[in-house]
Parts: sequence; structure tokens; C-alpha cells
Amino acid sequence: MRIRILLAMFGLLGQSLPAQTWTLPQGTTVKDAGPRTYRFTVEYNTANTKGETMRRQRITGEYTRGLAGGEVMWKNVTEAVADGATAPYAAPQKRDFMEGFRYRNDPASTVQPEFFKGFPAMAVLERNLVWDTGMMEYFGQNSFEHLKLNEPYHTLSNQDIKLPDVGTFRNRDVILEWIGRSRRNGQDCALIKYQAFFNPLEVAVGGMTLKGRSDYWGEIWVSLDTKQIEYGTIYESVVGEMKPPGQDTTQVLNIFRSGTLEPVAGK
Repeated sequence: MRIRILLAMFGLLGQSLPAQTWTLPQGTTVKDAGPRTYRFTVEYNTANTKGETMRRQRITGEYTRGLAGGEVMWKNVTEAVADGATAPYAAPQKRDFMEGFRYRNDPASTVQPEFFKGFPAMAVLERNLVWDTGMMEYFGQNSFEHLKLNEPYHTLSNQDIKLPDVGTFRNRDVILEWIGRSRRNGQDCALIKYQAFFNPLEVAVGGMTLKGRSDYWGEIWVSLDTKQIEYGTIYESVVGEMKPPGQDTTQVLNIFRSGTLEPVAGK
């Protein structure tokens, strides 16, 4: 009996030791076996300095990649709104201007002045859907060559971004870290953490201005076989001084959002 216990212990040790020599596949590209659809849901909470929630918004959309020519597409984008911390959401309102919105999945193109020419000026949450999915795919699918287990990798530092019709944003220091292996949707995945804190931002939309900072972070599950995103999360806290349209006084606001990106079964 004692010998069996010792052998079992050695077997467990043998399973844990290979983690010290884990490596990510090198020189591989994303495998698109036709269109694949994801559901992206993000909830926004706008609060004051006392933590009292004044407004909640939930935006949801279906994002399809793997289309001809390397294009991606959005459909069924809706937004629901609620006042306060506990009131039920009103019926979701469809964002028709995003129905069938199609483009090449190149993050650099999504910050060009004419990219969102069909979007209303106040459609900031809808623009964020595009920027967030592009960010997750960029971080998750273009970093294997740089990542080593449990070693932070600084990928962007003091990068200024002009956001069309919205404002400016500076990525002060974006850090990626491969923190382990996991399984999602039957796929062996690399689990990659990302974070960027103390990022200055300025927003000017519809006569409203906001000056403050953004802290964002999240995790991405990336298939080791296909490099497809199997699951992703995003969290962001924005704290800043807001000046409403036509007013000289400012309010200090905290906008906290959390989102999940996941494949839609059967699509």
C-alpha cells in the first residue's frame, strides 16, 4: 500500500513538472474554418464619488469573423438602459446603423477619421464594441512569440490614440502575461492576462467633455490549435471630471464596465 501511495505521489509530480517547460506555438497563424460568431455583452455603471449608481447600460451584439477577404461583421446590436442601481432594464433598442456593419479586422483602420462615418455622434458604446474586439484579438493572437509563462511582457508604452469623433486616449503601459493553460469549448487554451493602468483620456461628444483616466484589464482564452479566441473578458474603470453641455460646472464621475466575449453555439 505504501509503495502505491509513493508511486501515485511521483505520478502527480510528474504531471506538474512539465509546466516549467511550457512554451507557446511559434510561427502559427489564426485558422479560420469559415465564419464564426461571438456574442459580446458589456454592462456600464455610471456612479458618483460616493459609489451611488445613477445609470446602467447594457449593450450586446453579435460579431462574426472569418468572412471572405478577412472581413468581420456586426449584427443584432442592442442597448438597454436602467436608472439607479436596482431598477429593471427597459426593453433593448436595436442599433440599426450597426446591422451588417462590415470591415477588415485591422485595429489601425478603426481609428481612422472616416471609419465610423455612418455612426451617430453619440454612439460611443457602439464604437467601443469594435475597438474592444479588435484589442482582444490583437493581444491574444499576435503575442505568442513574445510570451513566456508567468513573465510580464510590455507591449505598448505611452501610445497616443486619436479616437474618431470621441477624443484621445493614451496607453501608458500595456502588460500581457501568459498565466497558464485552460480549456474552453473543448479546446486547450493559453490563458493570457492583460492590464493597463493610469491611462489619460479626454472625451468630447455632443457638447459634453470628460477629462480623466482609464484603468482596464481582463483575460483572454486562446486556442493553442487554432489561435481562435474561445473566451474573453474586459473590465474598465474611468474616473474623470465631466462638464455637461452648456454648463461651466463639472461633476466627478466613475464609469465602471465589465464585458464578456464568447462564441455562439452553432454559429
